[in-house]
Amino acid sequence: MMFFDDKPKALRQMMRVMKPRGRLAVAVCDAVENSPGYGALALLLDRLFGQEVGDALRAPFSLGDPGRLRAICREAGVDGAEVVPRNEKVRFASIEALVSTERACVWTLGGVLDDDQFERLLEEAETTLRPFAASGGAVEFDMPSLIIKAQKA
Repeated sequence: MMFFDDKPKALRQMMRVMKPRGRLAVAVCDAVENSPGYGALALLLDRLFGQEVGDALRAPFSLGDPGRLRAICREAGVDGAEVVPRNEKVRFASIEALVSTERACVWTLGGVLDDDQFERLLEEAETTLRPFAASGGAVEFDMPSLIIKAQKA
C-alpha cells in the first residue's frame, strides 16, 4: 500500500471487492527509525551519496505512522479500522545479501547505484551493519510493521 499514489482510493478498492463480512489485513513497514538495521543503512546512504539516495531506501517505510494510517482509513470510509503494531525480525544470509537485495529492489535502490557506488556501499556497510551480524555472518534486526485490520459490513 505504501507505493500507491492514492492510498485512500487503493484502500476503498480493496474494501469494494471484498465479500460482505470479509476481513482485510494490510501490513506496512513501521517507521525506518524503528528498524535499526534499515535505519543505519539509510543514514549510511545519506552520508555516502546524499539524502535523495537514503530516501530511496526509506520509501517502503513511508506509512510508518499509526495516526496517518488511521487518517487514510477515515478518508477511505473504512469504519472501525484498527492499526495494530507487530514486531518481527528480518534476516539476511550476510551484509552483502542485504545490500544486494536492496540494490535489486525496484521500490528502493533499484537503478540508483552504479557498480562503483555499490562497491563503496558494501565496504562501508561491513562496518556500519556489524552490530547486527549474527553467528555465521548472517544479519538480523527488528523489522516492525503496522497492520490495518478492517471488516466489511
